[in-house]
Amino acid sequence: MSTTKRLTAAVVATGLGLVTLSACGSSDDNAGSGSKTVTLVSHDSFAASKSVLKAFEKESGYKVRVLKDGDAGQAVNKAILTKDNPQGDVFFGVDNTLLSRALDNGLFQPYAAKGLSAVAADVQLDKAEHRVTPIDSGDICVNYDKQYFADHKLAPPQSFDDLVKPAYKNLLVTENASTSSPGLGFLLGSAARYGDTGWQDYWKKLKANGVKVVDGWEQAYNDEFSGSAGGKKAKADRPLVVSYASSPPAEVIYADPRPKTAPTGVATGTCFRQIEFAGLLSNAKNAKGGKALLDFLITKKFQQDMPLNMFVYPVVEGARVPAEFTEFGPAAKNPETLAPGTIADHRDQWVKSWTSLVLK
Repeated sequence: MSTTKRLTAAVVATGLGLVTLSACGSSDDNAGSGSKTVTLVSHDSFAASKSVLKAFEKESGYKVRVLKDGDAGQAVNKAILTKDNPQGDVFFGVDNTLLSRALDNGLFQPYAAKGLSAVAADVQLDKAEHRVTPIDSGDICVNYDKQYFADHKLAPPQSFDDLVKPAYKNLLVTENASTSSPGLGFLLGSAARYGDTGWQDYWKKLKANGVKVVDGWEQAYNDEFSGSAGGKKAKADRPLVVSYASSPPAEVIYADPRPKTAPTGVATGTCFRQIEFAGLLSNAKNAKGGKALLDFLITKKFQQDMPLNMFVYPVVEGARVPAEFTEFGPAAKNPETLAPGTIADHRDQWVKSWTSLVLK
């Protein structure tokens, strides 16, 4: 697989990676509470090492079947529509930007996974009812092309405020907040930074400063961003892109030959913290297997497998993070955040207002 396609798989949609899955069970195996197959429903970018999934199968006695259902937003919406007769037992991939939609629609049943005491308290956003289990976190941030800024003797932007300055006119590409997880995260980050009223004035300035909006991450990063492996080949002309804090390590890890330093950097003052969850579906046919799988997702074995497969950070205390993450893509120290209730109250209206303001 080419560097471009590997990187595309590595950080697309929610920052996750290449898919390596165990064999599926038969349809008979997957029917009912006595089934020896547990089905995980997720977005297209779920990934885990074969050896790690095999370890779960050996320890639990269940085979893992993975069903991929599009990007994160599509997968959540489909799971809600099919909740009375779900496609699987566990859903992985609902994040804090869409969590309230899933919970308000009764998508999950309560289950306190074994090992939750080792999960950081600040990511347990449903700790009163345990309808979802936190699995990973990451930061949606503006990335910059180091070579472009060196060539133009221009300091790269470091904050939301910087992005509206004349020096950065026509340099930024972002994703549509109504169709893209990082696009929505960037909108929420601006709302967290400027408040319920101030974010619209900010986006007016950003629009006037030439921000470009495309449908999704892959187009923004691989086709428009000059700093990506794909962008270099396509002669892209935008040296700023909304992506992830983990994108620079991915650029290093999947490059051939591997560079000594990342070709891209992160504007750490533009980050919004994304937390991803899994939950036992309300009408899961194999609830027992689903609970076993949820327990496994917060073991160190799975958590330490995630960074180089999914390009996200573990949430379990003591789980090791690869040196490449520490060196090339450290997590933002003070990312913007919003309370789940605030997102629930405002998300749909903010997206509607953003669409009218930016796209029309």
